Amino acid sequence: MKYTQLGRTGLKVSRIVLGTMNFGPQTDEADSLRIMDAALDAGINFFDTANAYGWGANKGRTEEIIGSWFARGGDRRDKTVLATKAYANMGPDGEPVWPNHDKLSALNVRRSVDASLKRLGTDHIDLFQFHHVDRATPWDEIWQAVDVLVQQGKILYVGSSNHAGWHLARANETAARRGALGLVSEQCLYNLAERRAEMEVIPAAQEYGMGVIPWSPLHGGLLGGVLRKEREGTGSARSTSGRAADSLTDSTVRARIQSYEDLVDKHGLAPGEVALAWLLSRPGVTGPIVGPRTADQLASALRAVELELSAELLAGLDEVFPGPGPSPEAFAW
Repeated sequence: MKYTQLGRTGLKVSRIVLGTMNFGPQTDEADSLRIMDAALDAGINFFDTANAYGWGANKGRTEEIIGSWFARGGDRRDKTVLATKAYANMGPDGEPVWPNHDKLSALNVRRSVDASLKRLGTDHIDLFQFHHVDRATPWDEIWQAVDVLVQQGKILYVGSSNHAGWHLARANETAARRGALGLVSEQCLYNLAERRAEMEVIPAAQEYGMGVIPWSPLHGGLLGGVLRKEREGTGSARSTSGRAADSLTDSTVRARIQSYEDLVDKHGLAPGEVALAWLLSRPGVTGPIVGPRTADQLASALRAVELELSAELLAGLDEVFPGPGPSPEAFAW
């Protein structure tokens, strides 16, 4: 495994981030524990979760599974850089949100951290992330809550997720005025097929010394060889569900994915591994979040870390999936 520092911090993290969103809803506890053991054995030390994972009536279940894994001992907690998130309503789906039980008020930030610590069975969170933008709460209030939690030793670093470039700027400028460290990472949707983050989010993150943690690196399965699996009848229902299944009904999207798979096949490589390796080659990227459901999927992600993409292949990828170009030129003229 290769490691890098998280943004401008001294914190060393693996270039692959273990995503745990499937733990509970799709992957049972026994398999989840085995995947976490295999990831740690492979040198992955960066684990990402969120308080709402588990979904529906089981919100928080994923954090509980991770807590069960930590409880097994063997220095599991000590070896893990633990990242979780807060923003969502933790009440039952379909019911009205009780006031102050969601978003990023000082009250809910402190409540959310305490609840996550209890589920995770630990005394601190290494990277506490704001899962979404709270347009109603000023950053001064958010940072006041963070200051208290840092002083209490409950969180060490703070990151964002799904924030626009100007949100990153406002957050960090407010933190700087308070003499605080500010945001050290941004977790955003970013992959070969979805490159809009290159216009504003990633440049802002780089300017402020923030690590970039892409989620959905295979774009819902579209970049994982979905058409090949479809032809060969080897894909599971999961591999063509959600975003992948919906997108493939568009003939233009389907043709582009076919061009991608043909290009990768020409170079004798696996589509999913190329998609991950491409992200790892991008400036500012700390590491993509992968959510393996099997040992084979984990092994594929690990191979991507060692994969060096040729200049010819990189140029071909840009032709199939052209980025927006630098800003403001990309939208100014």
